[in-house]
Amino acid sequence: MEDATPASAPSDQAGPDSAAPVVPPRRRWSWAAAVAGVLLVAAAGFALAHVWSPHADLRITTGPPGSAAYRFITAFASVSKVQHPRVNLQLVQVDGLAGSAKALEERRTDLAILRSDAAPPANAQTIVILRRDVVAFVLPPHSPVDAIANLAGRTVGIPSGPLQADNARVLDMVLSYFNVPAKAVGRIFLPIDGLAEAARQKTLAAILAVGPIAPGEVVDVVAAVARATKGTPKLLALDEAEAIGKRFPGFESIDVPVGSFRARPATPSDSTTTLAVTYRFAASELMPNVVAAAIARSILTTKAKLMAVTPLAAQIEAPDPDDKSPILPLHPGVAAYLSSGDESFFDQAQKYVYVGGLVVSLAGSLFAAASSYRARQRSEQDWRPIQRLVEIADEAPRATAPGLATLEGEFRALVSCVLGRSPGGLDTDRLSAFSTALAHARHALDGRRAALGPDSVSRAAAPRVRSG
Repeated sequence: MEDATPASAPSDQAGPDSAAPVVPPRRRWSWAAAVAGVLLVAAAGFALAHVWSPHADLRITTGPPGSAAYRFITAFASVSKVQHPRVNLQLVQVDGLAGSAKALEERRTDLAILRSDAAPPANAQTIVILRRDVVAFVLPPHSPVDAIANLAGRTVGIPSGPLQADNARVLDMVLSYFNVPAKAVGRIFLPIDGLAEAARQKTLAAILAVGPIAPGEVVDVVAAVARATKGTPKLLALDEAEAIGKRFPGFESIDVPVGSFRARPATPSDSTTTLAVTYRFAASELMPNVVAAAIARSILTTKAKLMAVTPLAAQIEAPDPDDKSPILPLHPGVAAYLSSGDESFFDQAQKYVYVGGLVVSLAGSLFAAASSYRARQRSEQDWRPIQRLVEIADEAPRATAPGLATLEGEFRALVSCVLGRSPGGLDTDRLSAFSTALAHARHALDGRRAALGPDSVSRAAAPRVRSG
């Protein structure tokens, strides 16, 4: 009974499970975990490519039904749906130019038609120029007016319609440049035929019309005045147009060729310098470059198709990439597209292929690192039993009877662990080393057993017996 108690501690470790505390647990990488990690990285890469790939849901202002902006936008939407089905346009109706500018400024829309002089929002950037309209002061025949300053004390007619307030503001800005008080110049708003009749009755000194060098408001005013007065209208020259444009960046100087608004007799009768404003397809500055470039290319390359739907598309033009105007600056994505030539929007998919290549390369590197780490851990795990057998051989000559019993139990556990693996678990070198270490440990254990005597070792290894 006296030997039972000291033998109890080693006897608990003598079973096959005694190897567990000797061989510490190792962090193991499974192939399933490695593959899952690679797939996760690849999925993240494909998700990123999809988010930034060429597709978009865009909100765009239309203007009041029947307006020029409404007709153009509906035409563009129908053509775009065929050309680029991945670009989904959501039409947002607004009231005039002011409503369009406010919607873009408040980020209630992604695209809008803006006029350069009509208080454009600070966050707007140009995609394409849709039209360039001449600011024309049409003078009835025999009008005494030969300069803006002569308008003081007289009345200017403005065609009535959705843009009459915007055009009245143009008049005020021009008058302010020449130091003519706005209240010193009268103004009336009438349909074009009514203005022509007022010109015939000489109640108007001039008619302010804003329109393209093409069929539009200025052409209609010139024709109506010519019919009503039986004479040839004139176009008031603004030689200070360039200077006015620098003070008011929404304006620019334009030279109107002879006969632009009437062929015979020609109106104007000579090349005339005046002001112009531009209608622009604008986007928020937050629009990604790739999307802005896609929209610009879509409009510029489908101009012929748009013209078949609406003649308003005839004057579409690409912005000047070198234009540094603070008003409605060119969107950087469009500038890059215009500078790189006729590069297809979908050719930019090469960028996503490049990004995808980086993702795959990164995934491959992670997979290789995981495989290498797993192989190193497995190698250390395979060598650990061999190292422990060598340690057992070194400890055996100094072991006491209880310690020798513990070493015997650990020896048997290591042998069961190694030999219990699947065939091919050890390569030739490790198997040879294991055989040598096994024989060395067995010899050391047998030698120590012989030195201590078989009875002492048997008592140490016996199970502990508890007394009543």
